[in-house]
Amino acid sequence: MTQDRTTERAPERAQERSPDRYNAREAEPKWQKTWAERGIFRTRNDDPRPKFFVMEMFPYPSGRIHIGHGRNYVMGDVLARYKRMQGFNVLHPMGWDAFGLPAENAAIERGIHPKSWTYENIASMREQLQLLGLSLDWNREIATCDPSYYAEQQRIFLDFLDNGLAYRKESEVNWDPVDNTVLANEQVIDGRGWRSGAIVERRKLSQWFLRITDFAQELLDALDTLDRWPEKVRLMQRNWIGRSEGMEVLFEFTRASVSAGTLPAAAKAVKVYTTRPDTLFGASFLALSPDHPLAQHLALKDAALAAFIAECKRGGTSAEEIETQEKMGYATGLEVVHPLDDKRTVPVYVANFVLMDYGTGAIFGCPAHDQRDLDFARKYGLSVTPVVLPAETDPGAFVVDDVAYDGDGTLFNSGFLDGMSVPDAKEAVARRLERYRVGDEPQGTRRVNFRLRDWGISRQRYWGCPIPVIHCDACGPVGVPREQLPVALPDDVTFDRPGNPLDRAKAWRDVPCPKCGKPARRETDTMDTFVDSSWYFLRYASDNPQVPLDKDAVAHWLPVDQYIGGIEHAILHLLYSRFFTRALKKCGRVDLDEPFAGLFTQGMIVHETYKDTAGKWLFPEEVKLLGNGKAVKIADGSDVTVSPPEKMSKSKRNVVAPEVVADTYGVDCARWFMLSDTPPERDSEWTQGGIEGAWRFVQRVWRLVNEAVELGASAGSPRPDAFSPTALGLRRAAHGLVATVAEDIERLRFNVAVAHVHEFANAFGSAIAVARAEKAVPADLAFALREAAEMLASVVAPMVPHLAEECWVALGGSTLVAQAPWPKVEADLLRQDTVTLPIQINGKKRDDIVVPREATAAEVEALVLKLESVQRALDGRAPKRIIVVPQRIVNVVA
Repeated sequence: MTQDRTTERAPERAQERSPDRYNAREAEPKWQKTWAERGIFRTRNDDPRPKFFVMEMFPYPSGRIHIGHGRNYVMGDVLARYKRMQGFNVLHPMGWDAFGLPAENAAIERGIHPKSWTYENIASMREQLQLLGLSLDWNREIATCDPSYYAEQQRIFLDFLDNGLAYRKESEVNWDPVDNTVLANEQVIDGRGWRSGAIVERRKLSQWFLRITDFAQELLDALDTLDRWPEKVRLMQRNWIGRSEGMEVLFEFTRASVSAGTLPAAAKAVKVYTTRPDTLFGASFLALSPDHPLAQHLALKDAALAAFIAECKRGGTSAEEIETQEKMGYATGLEVVHPLDDKRTVPVYVANFVLMDYGTGAIFGCPAHDQRDLDFARKYGLSVTPVVLPAETDPGAFVVDDVAYDGDGTLFNSGFLDGMSVPDAKEAVARRLERYRVGDEPQGTRRVNFRLRDWGISRQRYWGCPIPVIHCDACGPVGVPREQLPVALPDDVTFDRPGNPLDRAKAWRDVPCPKCGKPARRETDTMDTFVDSSWYFLRYASDNPQVPLDKDAVAHWLPVDQYIGGIEHAILHLLYSRFFTRALKKCGRVDLDEPFAGLFTQGMIVHETYKDTAGKWLFPEEVKLLGNGKAVKIADGSDVTVSPPEKMSKSKRNVVAPEVVADTYGVDCARWFMLSDTPPERDSEWTQGGIEGAWRFVQRVWRLVNEAVELGASAGSPRPDAFSPTALGLRRAAHGLVATVAEDIERLRFNVAVAHVHEFANAFGSAIAVARAEKAVPADLAFALREAAEMLASVVAPMVPHLAEECWVALGGSTLVAQAPWPKVEADLLRQDTVTLPIQINGKKRDDIVVPREATAAEVEALVLKLESVQRALDGRAPKRIIVVPQRIVNVVA
């Protein structure tokens, strides 16, 4: 094997380099500087090589990063470096998800402008990420708070507005009455604002929405094409989209209810959406959402109902929170006629667990077969009639107590449906209700519904992308002319009062209408930060700052070949990104449906937590571990409480700074540790023993390479015509390593790749020991040692790149290993001439046999019969049968 040579030479070997010890502290900054100066990770769009786009979910610049943040970036970096060695033009970019409420909170708490706080954090975190030796193209770095970025986002919004994909309507929101802002559902904790602690209210506000529901079925169907996504993520998205097939059923009001005079003049019936029309005979109540128009109408003349509705609004708007809270209802006094039995009536309630934005905002309650309905019925003393009978159950003995039965079965207590299966009963009810009419409408209409709601993007905060709309009393909402973009955030705002500073920025807010010229006001809401992250991967594709969304560049680079990030983004970010791409295609901005071809969700780095005797959290570097779960505080020797590992968190101080690791062990040790032992999709525990083990192995690789340099052939030596068993065995191991690690990295099995390197190190060490025992190392073994060292340095280069560069220099390499090609494998060395077959006798394994790979069944049988273990089992008898499964197993029936 010979090395790739170029006219550009690697840095000269440092005088301090020792064959016995790898000096990470000296080597790592040097190679990072070299890579940066030579710009070897900069990507050109006109590069003729095949493209490969790998990216990790970009971080929020919250301050300083810890080593737990680095795992996904290191994984992406291994893949990027490997693909470059494979001959691909790799795009591996980085950016910052820079808008958001934490920056405003920092402005309030620290007296610093959000822009200053954000850019200071970006500078700090960029330096820390560079410390990890990541092969990123920093020339494509973006920050979503940069006007050049959000100017394009504002153009996209106007495109959506022009194409009917953006609109404004009144909607219920979580409102924090202290901070005077809308809160996302995730920011409501136990009914209180996450920062102020105030009891959250539900308010109706005019909000901007994006029509994601226009793509609901398409987004659902396309999940089946994402075969390189984790199934758990696809399932989460399917459930979030929530397609259901059911019926809209009209429940007519009784004559008494109509004559009571409390209903609106035109009200004849309540429309209910249900996915279980088969259970209609089990209905014991009908419930309206507090926001249902009928509930709102009734509350105008019913103070008690108005108070109940107001109480319902004191809480979050998320479906999960509403459906899991205590079930509360208000009896309206109205009744409706059962749609399948006009002799039965059903009472009408207003209930706190019914959502207005799903279905029709009204449900019928079948307590026996829905847990929330059962809880409600028990609370208000309503009947519970089971109508679905489990298989092989006595109908006379089947009752529902505190747990609803939601399984399959046959219908009973259901009139004409008795004895039918659930699907047959659904169809029978649908056919009957489609024939009946209430006024001009069928009493039942088949409907497909989705849980997915349109995306409300309005946020009453300053630090976000301004919505490019001007409100005019005469013209209504008017889009800002594109030539006036960006609508930049004003810098001269204050945060000394609650609420959105943009509402008080009169010079910025008050502008003439672009249509009529009359006085008007800018939209002071800014966009949800999920909008910022829904197209940033498209921005990376362009290498021209003047064309942030380049259709041709997107066509070249997208879809992203491998996206890496946390499972916590499985629904919102990933679903919004899929929608955004389709919406942009509808607007003619891109020719793309799915943005991410491959998705990998990595596990977290976890660490023990430590508390001193006063209950204060301690950093790991403040603690001395004594073993057996014991630890003391380094400062004073006092006892420390050690708790089980959990996600690294600044609040609990169980974090490890990259600088600490780099200074003590070296970044390559951290990278090796993060890749080893644990499958990358699972959480990995950061331990002192683990990082020390990584350090020892890094040193071992360094020694192996240097020993091979000492004992092996010089670079470019001719290949011998023949090889001894030792040399041939080493060559087989080295070429096998190249092949298996390539496959491991392609499949993102980084821990398996690490294990294969460990296995090879053992074989390499054994061959070196044989060579040392020789008075003069044979030429064939010397060649094999040189080849093995070069292959080892190349194979570990994506994982421990600084060490690999040092090894490359030690081997006399004249270029950077980061720019060297992946080693070529000789196929003949991967072919095994023999195979080991397990021998089972009467169903139990008794022996193994090594046979030629191409041996026939008859030849294998003859060899098996000669084995002592088989002869002993047969005891002189002929076998009843011998079954040979080629290259797999032999079964002997004695």
